[in-house]
Amino acid sequence: MDGKKRRRPIHLHVMVSEEEQALIRERMAEAGVRNMGAYMRKMALNGYVLHVDLSPVRELVSLQRRCSNNLNQVAIQANTYGGIYPNDIKTLQKDYADLWGPLSDLLKKLSEIVAL
Repeated sequence: MDGKKRRRPIHLHVMVSEEEQALIRERMAEAGVRNMGAYMRKMALNGYVLHVDLSPVRELVSLQRRCSNNLNQVAIQANTYGGIYPNDIKTLQKDYADLWGPLSDLLKKLSEIVAL
């Protein structure tokens, strides 16, 4: 060495599998980082792990499909017979209200996660 003191004199060693190394390199590429030491240091100091339960999203997707199906049925009714029954409109309104309540709750939870 040329006598300079290192800024980071402590060496850390971590063992990973080939699959883990490939995943680390993939995430480095996604982040636009080429230096593995810099990436590992940044993740160890500032990174965090999120575990997201997507079951509410699945429920919302199911509700969304039902609403879309009902809307298509009403459109077919209107185009074929020229009219829409008030009960059909009420059903659509209820379905959309059922969809927006959970969606609003999910968005609140996601905004709390982002605020971390």
